[in-house]
Amino acid sequence: MIDWTKPRLKVVNLKKNYDTKVVLDGVDLEVFPGQIVAVIGSSGSGKSTVLRCVNLLEDILDGQIFLESVEISEPDVDQDKVREQIGLVFQSFNLFGHLSILENITLALIHVKKMPKEEARKKALNWLERIGLADKANSYPDKLSGGQQQRTAIVRAIAMEPKVLLLDEVTSALDPELVGEVLSLIKDLKASGTTILMATHELSFAREVADWVIFLEKGKILEQGEAKDFFDNPKEPRTKEFLTRMIKRSEQ
Repeated sequence: MIDWTKPRLKVVNLKKNYDTKVVLDGVDLEVFPGQIVAVIGSSGSGKSTVLRCVNLLEDILDGQIFLESVEISEPDVDQDKVREQIGLVFQSFNLFGHLSILENITLALIHVKKMPKEEARKKALNWLERIGLADKANSYPDKLSGGQQQRTAIVRAIAMEPKVLLLDEVTSALDPELVGEVLSLIKDLKASGTTILMATHELSFAREVADWVIFLEKGKILEQGEAKDFFDNPKEPRTKEFLTRMIKRSEQ
């Protein structure tokens, strides 16, 4: 039974350094079931690092990370078990080039979830049908467009039925004309109730699909709020400056 009143993911006072460089300096955030939270900010602000810390790909200096009230940032936590519950999709697709699209999706279902091969195959084919790539099931990644590869990467993650899906700048490596098909899939996932934390530079999309927006600046949360209010009425001068600059860039 889903408790809609409690955050599915909670990050408390998250701190991260690379040697003497402070990357995250006391980040707090919550993502509730079925919610999309967008993290925005300039390059180097710490957006991707937040996601990598949540997925336990980065050691943290201080703070706590909770998944459904269970602390997953404890040193002795089983990281593989955690990653079964938190999907992460990178900007660079990270598909296995020697495997077909179908095999890319079924690999973890079979070896991690221990799903029977035929069941995994049916599940993968159903997803490929949903995103219009059923005819590419036996193709290899290098035969697909960037947009098709990224949609496959997202489906590979969501087929595992994670409690939270992390999307790290999933459109930044795509040609502009391919961005729309990936954003369309994320809209579909939102409609189906998927819980998502995403780092993105697509501000118009964040405004359209996100429930909550967080603006990171030099590893700190400078401002946050409900998406419409955040974009319509930014409070901090730096937030206003950032939004204006990004909107101008998108119009060029």
